[in-house]
Amino acid sequence: MATSCLTAVEHLPSNTHPLVASVEEQLSRLKASQDTSSSISCGLGGLKELYERVDDLVHLPLTQQALCREQLEDVLEGSLRLLDVCGITRDVFSRMRESVQVLESSLRRRSGGESGLANEVRAFMVTKKEFNKMICQCFKSLKGMDRKCKSTVLGKDSEMVAVLSMLREAEEISLAVFDSLLSFLSLPKPRSKLTVLLHSKSASSEVEANEAQKVDAELSLLKAGEDIKLVQVQ
Repeated sequence: MATSCLTAVEHLPSNTHPLVASVEEQLSRLKASQDTSSSISCGLGGLKELYERVDDLVHLPLTQQALCREQLEDVLEGSLRLLDVCGITRDVFSRMRESVQVLESSLRRRSGGESGLANEVRAFMVTKKEFNKMICQCFKSLKGMDRKCKSTVLGKDSEMVAVLSMLREAEEISLAVFDSLLSFLSLPKPRSKLTVLLHSKSASSEVEANEAQKVDAELSLLKAGEDIKLVQVQ
């Protein structure tokens, strides 16, 4: 979703401060990872390191001098919106992981008989719908932030333009990572449920995705059976 920002990029000289080069280096790494099969967890780890460096950069005297109060507030506003999305995403992921683990445990043990399993299935499907609503809200927030991120950075001060461009790039990459994460969590209906079940046993760096998709496929098979009959999926 987040493509290149339409910014007037004039990077600060690397010898101005080591942090400037450090932030640019991390930005380059994250940009490169967007074009590879790098896992979502690696992207999140890269964001953590990026924002640790950005935080130090923003507190530098040269940055404080280059940016006016209004510009700093605009940057902070974007960061706060990202924090909101991050908080919601973390909550969804935590609750979804817990729900998946509980249901998978029930499917494996087949405890409580058919009625007990049916209740577990219904509860999970209701919870999943709630998760998808929350994820849709996050997608809307990301789209609004993405449009603002693509606005042109204007200014006569080259240092100010460079700092703002760097901060916009950090926000842009954050949007791309969160877009991938939310798509990962939204669990779209698989094209072939049996294919998902077969491939879920293969090695993958995204273990939680496979587990969630496997449960989703199992539930679809269970729902297709009369009165949710117990189905053993190998």
